[in-house]
Amino acid sequence: MTIQRPRIELWFEFASTYSYLTVMRAGPLLEQAGVELLWRPFLLGPIFQDKGMPTSPFVIDPVKGAYMWRDVARRAERYGLAFRRPPSFPANGLSAARIMTAALNEPWCGNFARAVFRAQFQRGEDISDPGVLETAITDCGQTATPWLEKATTAPVKARLRELTNKAREHGIFGAPSFVVSGELFWGDDRLEDAIEHATRAKPYP
Repeated sequence: MTIQRPRIELWFEFASTYSYLTVMRAGPLLEQAGVELLWRPFLLGPIFQDKGMPTSPFVIDPVKGAYMWRDVARRAERYGLAFRRPPSFPANGLSAARIMTAALNEPWCGNFARAVFRAQFQRGEDISDPGVLETAITDCGQTATPWLEKATTAPVKARLRELTNKAREHGIFGAPSFVVSGELFWGDDRLEDAIEHATRAKPYP
């Protein structure tokens, strides 16, 4: 019987500021800990709507929003990450999420996620712009057109809806979130806690 490495499901939303911080730093931390990273893109908008919120709580509550922007800037500086506030928030990350969903079985999918987050939160670009997403794909060494087309197919759209529904089943209410052996951890500042839990969890057969 082959014993797999412990694993963490990383649930993230491309419009999420705190997801930016986690996605940019998770790979090396999990690799160092010997933990497998499972990418789980999903959409927060429908989950917010379930709770009667038409948009991000950071927009609904300007005080909370002002704190978030300052907090993200501080944490980015702590991690040595560039940070630039994008011109609009929350961004429309639907197309990016569909591309990520289409590429989940590809070894470059993590590079794509990081490229999209760099475009948005380091260069202040609009990630709903097909040109921005095309650049993110080509930065991964891929030809953009087939992936842009695949992202619009019915199976990919259905798979992203399935992932968002699975996030609901897990009780996820924000991003990033981590699921480790049935345990839920929420927030960039819980990444290390999730890794610690994964290294103590029973291996997957």
